[in-house]
Amino acid sequence: QVQLVESGGGLVQAGGSLRLSCAASGRTFSEYFMGWFRQAPGKEREFVAAISWSAGSTYYADSVKGRFTISRDNAKNTVYLQMISLKPEDTAVYYCKAGRGVYMAYGDWGQGTQVTVSS
Repeated sequence: QVQLVESGGGLVQAGGSLRLSCAASGRTFSEYFMGWFRQAPGKEREFVAAISWSAGSTYYADSVKGRFTISRDNAKNTVYLQMISLKPEDTAVYYCKAGRGVYMAYGDWGQGTQVTVSS
C-alpha cells in the first residue's frame, strides 16, 4: 500500500559522499518505519539504517554508524540517506523499505539504486 521511488545512486571515489532519496506515496504510514537495506554481489541483503516516521528515532548498522545519516522530510514524504567517507565495501544496490518495526517487516520495497565506490 506504500509506493517508494528512489534516486541519488551513482559512482563515487573512496572518501566521497552521496545522498539517497526515497519518496513515499499511497495510504498513510505514520506508524511505519522507513529506511534502507543494501545487497552487494555474493552477499545477503543487509540492514543499513531506519527511522521511525512518527517519532524520528534512528537506527544504524555498526558498519555505517558515524558515516551515514538517515533523516526525513514530513512535508515531502521523503526519507534521505546521507553517506560520507564512502568505502569500496559500501558498493551495493541500496533498497528503500517501509514497514513495521526497526527492520520494516511486512512492508514494501523500492526498486533499488546502485551505489559504486571506487578505490
